[in-house]
Amino acid sequence: MSTCTNASAELGEPLAATAATASTWLLLEQPGPWGAKALTSSHLDPAVGRALEKAAKGTGVRVALIRRPGRHADFRVPPSRHQVLIAHVVPGRSWIRQDVIDDPAALLELDFAALGTGEHRGFGQPHREPVALVCTNGRRDRCCALNGRPLAARLAAEGGGSGVWEITHIGGHRFSPTMLVLPSGYAYGRIDAELAHGVLKAARDDRIGLEGCRGASAWDRPGQAADLAVRSLTGEDRTDALVVERTEGSSPAWSVRVAHTDGRSWDVGVTEVPALPPRPESCGAALGSPARMEVTGIEAVAGGR
Repeated sequence: MSTCTNASAELGEPLAATAATASTWLLLEQPGPWGAKALTSSHLDPAVGRALEKAAKGTGVRVALIRRPGRHADFRVPPSRHQVLIAHVVPGRSWIRQDVIDDPAALLELDFAALGTGEHRGFGQPHREPVALVCTNGRRDRCCALNGRPLAARLAAEGGGSGVWEITHIGGHRFSPTMLVLPSGYAYGRIDAELAHGVLKAARDDRIGLEGCRGASAWDRPGQAADLAVRSLTGEDRTDALVVERTEGSSPAWSVRVAHTDGRSWDVGVTEVPALPPRPESCGAALGSPARMEVTGIEAVAGGR
């Protein structure tokens, strides 16, 4: 059976710079089935889902639903309590906070603009361990369920414990299984259990696993490409060592300044090109040519920054 995942892999489509963008992730536990647009097509009150989407718009906050790995029988009984995780992912200022709430509508009282800039305003309690989020929403794309659910279940069974969740959507169905790691905000694609365990081990040491890495959600796509290119050039894998300082230009070409905490910096040329030949970006979708970020050059900046 041909799938969007098979097509992407057979064409050797690069993973770099394909991560969803968000400076902060707000994750609400919602067991049971999810629809294609889960915030408004699950057992979560759709009015609350729409209000959360509206509140997050333009703030840098991305809202998604999560659930524990395993069977998701539709008992149509709403949970009495919901776990909530909020994570800010900008290097040097990253954190995860957790809480348990009775009513998801209470999240609408949060200051979304502040969350987007990294101010949690005392929400919940600190969450100390890395979190792995595996996309499993088969109603959005069947590849996410076929490839993602077995991975999430295996990670949970093999020691991932409370740090492993299923998530509704992190973009890039055609790269499934896909996984997002918090609080670093780095996303991964075509990831198997062995690689995922390696990524999580690195995350516990505040390091980035570079194999299968799609980029950091803290940066836009040119910034993701530049960050990964500098990491590849230098071998730097410490989570907070690099920051995208600025991006100049507009589609289809940018110059991105990447700075190291030791004072070094690089200007990275990035160009947007269509991925050819056309391929389905999602199962059942028409053939398309998704934009791909191509690094055209890396130049060390004399005298550092």
